Amino acid sequence: MTDVVQLASDLIAADSVTPARGHVFDVLEAALVPLGFAVERRISGEAPDGPVENLLATRGDRGVHLAFAGHVDVVPPGEGWSADAFAPQRRDGLLVGRGAVDMKGAVAAFVAAAARVPVDAGRLTLIITGDEEGPATHGTVALIERMHERGLAPDLCLVGEPTSVAALGDMIKIGRRGSVNIGIKVPGRQGHVAYPHLADNPIPRLVAILAELDALVLDEGSAWFQPSNLEITDVTVGNSATNVIPARATARVSIRFNDLHRGQQLADRVAAIVHAHDPHAIVTPRISGEAFLTAPGALSAMVSAAVLEVTGRTPELSTTGGTSDARFLRALCPVVEFGLLNATMHKADEAVAIADLEQLTEIYEQVIGRAFSGQA
Repeated sequence: MTDVVQLASDLIAADSVTPARGHVFDVLEAALVPLGFAVERRISGEAPDGPVENLLATRGDRGVHLAFAGHVDVVPPGEGWSADAFAPQRRDGLLVGRGAVDMKGAVAAFVAAAARVPVDAGRLTLIITGDEEGPATHGTVALIERMHERGLAPDLCLVGEPTSVAALGDMIKIGRRGSVNIGIKVPGRQGHVAYPHLADNPIPRLVAILAELDALVLDEGSAWFQPSNLEITDVTVGNSATNVIPARATARVSIRFNDLHRGQQLADRVAAIVHAHDPHAIVTPRISGEAFLTAPGALSAMVSAAVLEVTGRTPELSTTGGTSDARFLRALCPVVEFGLLNATMHKADEAVAIADLEQLTEIYEQVIGRAFSGQA
């Protein structure tokens, strides 16, 4: 049997600020091989977004194929910790350390759950990246390409992101909104403020653009999604002089959108507004994911039944929150997300209740068993 708390502690102790490589994968591989998994590790990508290490672990060659996806990279600790963020501590029923919730705890729980399931019960694959918290350029995308090369086609996929809100098991994610970030650069002509007729100030045009964008109502929401929202996330002129009209002004907006839109459609809409104010402005969109939904069905029912069996709670099916690597994995098979409480993720003194780690292991064991038996 795998001790879920000890494995989670060992993973936390492996400093793995994104992009992660090396020791944290050594720890995970050492836990998986004795359980009968064949482990493949690969380095992908180059600077600035890489190199990134990824891991594929497979066990079994027949029956229902269930994949578990997650990441072992973490965000930087930041300030305000009561102790070393990578020196896990057990105190007051909690396991404290960076990654305890997001999401080394869930990775440990799934490995511990797999240890309780007979090797010949079905097919299991772990899809583990070191690049979820970063640009996600060379992480899960590279793993999916490798799975295609190897002919690994899961029937179902569970992502272990921390989806629970107030209590373990109160929420499952069955979809996510899409995300597009759009840079806007408005050119001008530099000059002295006392001679404005000899210059061209770009700031008023940018302000008018942002006012129109801020007033947009993109939609009222859809059956499973909240309304899309556009937020202004940066405005920069970079003018340190008090008597100079600047040569340019830039801004950035971020749109989180539901299944009524596509990223390029929204980028084109923003570009049209920008160019109506200034045809020479430059608009640079970056679409990091489209909205997707795994409609309620066999997979969400199976996970919900496992949660109910262990916790007595019936989880809410939701599409709230930010993006996750499920946006890539949906191309493989139906995918849902379920994991620990998200209250402390990315915060100082990130912590998971030890009792929740143990219950999550039981839930994942139930999910594996139900998947292999075809039981919802």
